Amino acid sequence: MLMGDMLRLTLALCVISSVFFTSSAQTCKNQTFTDNKVFTTCRDLPQLTSYLHWSYDQSSGKLDIAFIHAGITSTNRWVAWAINPTSTLEPAMVGAQALVAIPHANGSTTAYTSSIANTLTTLQQGPISYPSSGLSATYQNNEVTIFATLTLPNGTTSLVHVWQDGFLSSSDSSPQEHSHESSHTNSRELLDLVSGTSQAVSGIGSLQRRRNTHGVLNAISWGILMPTGAVIARYLKVFKSADPAWFYLHITCQVSAYIIGLSGFGTGLKLGHDSEGIEYDTHRAIAIVLVTLATLQVFALFLRPNKDHKFRLYWNIYHHVIGYVTISLSIANVFKGFEALGDSVGDRYKNWKHAYIGIIGALGGIAVFLEAYTWMIVLKRKQVENKTSHGVNGANGYQPYGSSTL
Repeated sequence: MLMGDMLRLTLALCVISSVFFTSSAQTCKNQTFTDNKVFTTCRDLPQLTSYLHWSYDQSSGKLDIAFIHAGITSTNRWVAWAINPTSTLEPAMVGAQALVAIPHANGSTTAYTSSIANTLTTLQQGPISYPSSGLSATYQNNEVTIFATLTLPNGTTSLVHVWQDGFLSSSDSSPQEHSHESSHTNSRELLDLVSGTSQAVSGIGSLQRRRNTHGVLNAISWGILMPTGAVIARYLKVFKSADPAWFYLHITCQVSAYIIGLSGFGTGLKLGHDSEGIEYDTHRAIAIVLVTLATLQVFALFLRPNKDHKFRLYWNIYHHVIGYVTISLSIANVFKGFEALGDSVGDRYKNWKHAYIGIIGALGGIAVFLEAYTWMIVLKRKQVENKTSHGVNGANGYQPYGSSTL
């Protein structure tokens, strides 16, 4: 019964971990507001650890919004959310009608409107082209939240919205220009207010989706399936009832990891080609080494000697060394990938990182338990074999190494 439970556990781990990993990215649905404020739709924005909640009455043009920007750890910062009614082209902030929030050390937050006429505008307070009401902002738990109601022109169903953050001047506390890192230059999209869907401005959304796909493919293949296959091979083969099932489970996990990993590697190469000026040399170098070692393992499978062949011992050593090196590099490179996502899209992807840490921690816990349990079985099995051998030899008057069974 225990053997069957272990087999089901290892099989389920591959599926459950991928579901848990991908589902952890959605967070806006778990956010709540004081004063019982409720919005009909929300989106996890793809850049800068930000979220947008809104309710839209198309007949009146009333748009109620709550914009949340996390990761604001100091009060020398400004945060802005804006609608750009004039253009979807670069620079997206020019012509934008912004809602600006500046948190203060005493716990209060200043909120005001600002019309961005050109790239030299420093978010001066002034009227915007949309009637607005109920503008306020809060700063709690390193999150700035902006609330407002805007009245859009009749017939509006979609809009280009942008969001940013930046630092305040040390001399007069005025907003300074935001960073030009990719996470800032890409923080814009065309939003359908009715359906809740978004469309990339200048193809940014497509690029981010490919980043997500690349990350998920590689985390599941190299980061989860590969070590799971190693756990299966190391521990389940101890159980005689698992032979040869453990071998086919091991091969299934590793080959699946290799195929999915190649897909992730391919998306990574395409991302590198399409992300001019963005380099992750260490992440890329480790990925190349991983694919090379995994390919060697696949070819070594076809050259595996029989169990009684004189070269089988050397093949086993090679297989184990390359395998454990590959797994170690795989896990390390998954974390390098999380660092890259953090650089490009902000801290929101820490949720994915935490989910992966939980999965690897659970797999490590299972490995520790099975390490102890299988050693108990192996030692007990050797004791039985030694007693049997001792009894047979003793009956013939010969007892090697005295009477010891070790």
